[in-house]
Amino acid sequence: MDDSDLYEPFDRLITIDVLGRRVEVPENNRLLRCFQFLSMRSISRGDFCWNGDCSNCQFWYREPGQEAECPDKTALSCRFRVCEDLTITRLNPSVRLDALDEPRPADGLRAARGRDEAREQTPPHAARPIADSDDAS
Repeated sequence: MDDSDLYEPFDRLITIDVLGRRVEVPENNRLLRCFQFLSMRSISRGDFCWNGDCSNCQFWYREPGQEAECPDKTALSCRFRVCEDLTITRLNPSVRLDALDEPRPADGLRAARGRDEAREQTPPHAARPIADSDDAS
């Protein structure tokens, strides 16, 4: 299955904020599919029904222009169509986004050095993790 089978047709990536990190996701898609775009492995293997029955994909958000004193709204990401400048403030613990666990650019040099050192210490015959297809950027 190629990616075109997973996502609704889109012409561009839009920017949203997920737990304080700005990310780009495909327009015209449900938010859970956008999470899958960001973290293919963890979302694909997650415990989600994909049709609104389980609530494991629940999230809390603020819409563009929503006043700060208004309480966050909640929805199911499998039913919610993503929009530009959406701010996601909280996720159900079932939603694991590995892409957000990556170091921020400011931490990049230190993290890259740590990964390089770990690779150097790993014997060539040892099992190594397989990179997610969404890691290539």
